Amino acid sequence: MLIEIKVPTIGESITEVSLVKWYKHNGDWVNRDEVIAELESEKASFELNAEESGVINIIANEGDTLHIDDVVCTINTDAAPQIPKDVFNIDYNKTISQPQNDNSSSQMLPKMQPTHTADIKATPVAAAIIADKKLDVLGVTASGINGKIVKQDVMDVLNNPGRKIGTFLFERNDRKQKISNLRKTISRRLVEAKNTTAMLTTFNEVDMSAIMEIRKKFKDKFKELHGVNLGFMSFFTKACTYALMEWPSINAYIDGENIIYHDFCDISIAVSAPKGLVVPVIRNAESLSMAGIEAAVFQLATKAKDNKLTIEEMTGGTFTITNGGIFGSMMSTPIINIPQSAILGMHNIMERPMAVNGQVVIKPMMYLALSYDHRIIDGRESVGFLVRVKEFLENPELMLFGKDPVKSLLEL
Repeated sequence: MLIEIKVPTIGESITEVSLVKWYKHNGDWVNRDEVIAELESEKASFELNAEESGVINIIANEGDTLHIDDVVCTINTDAAPQIPKDVFNIDYNKTISQPQNDNSSSQMLPKMQPTHTADIKATPVAAAIIADKKLDVLGVTASGINGKIVKQDVMDVLNNPGRKIGTFLFERNDRKQKISNLRKTISRRLVEAKNTTAMLTTFNEVDMSAIMEIRKKFKDKFKELHGVNLGFMSFFTKACTYALMEWPSINAYIDGENIIYHDFCDISIAVSAPKGLVVPVIRNAESLSMAGIEAAVFQLATKAKDNKLTIEEMTGGTFTITNGGIFGSMMSTPIINIPQSAILGMHNIMERPMAVNGQVVIKPMMYLALSYDHRIIDGRESVGFLVRVKEFLENPELMLFGKDPVKSLLEL
């Protein structure tokens, strides 16, 4: 039986996808539910699985733009699994000596060495270095016999990062690469945010001493009990959820003639994925513990790096946090993630001289930036929100009750 594998329906608004990569070759045997290809829509990447076991016949090519229900390939379920002719290299002319009853005798036996047609030829030492350093073998120029990669080829790449061996250092080459659907969507949304919102950015700075001390003191115990690392994102997310409840317009958005306010905090976190910036969402972050937030961040970040995020995991956020500090950014003006109305930018932590009680003290400081839509958020609200986040971060104990513990005790 010949089964057609078609582009599945992946969302109401999505009508076309791009075929990014084939994991199988034409004529290969595939097992049922095995991943055979990677597709990309304007919002996310996803995998295509084989519906039945059989021999695959590829119809669409990598880079093709496909529509929903287009046939990507067919699978012949009546075909029998094929054993490649070069699975074993058999040499009947080699002899191996084997001990037999304390006497040595030579026997004519086949020498079998597993090989794979899709593998790049390399010596054992070169292959070990490639695996250890996670090198892209396509960037290694082979100089060995019969196109085999030798140790020196690998060392040349490691000693000359970014330079293709055998070429001039400053060659003037141009490369043309098709823009992916995901990158098109990112570009369109960024331009739309700049053109349709009255975007403004306000800044502040926060002393990270208290949080860094907490992490230093409790990170090992936290990891032992909860199984996740205690990072900065959980502190920032928790601080933002409390501040958003106090300043609801920061957590709202404009919908035509109405303003939609949220009584919950779905926090989008900007993650740099292999194919571009994505913003998966932590649902009901206001109800999560610190460990719950860290677990959600780890899970979403891992999925983003592996291109495993679903459309549902990237839609519906009410407020975004982005951390340019992991790349060394000192200060920036982040762009609003529409239709949201505000985004908080974290930055690099730098030791700077600060005036404390008339004395110059070295403190680990971070600049914060809040970009917001001035159509819905006034200056008082934006500054008040950012100051409140600063207070929570510099006094983490306030986040236990959402306000000063003494005031909470006295019900003030």
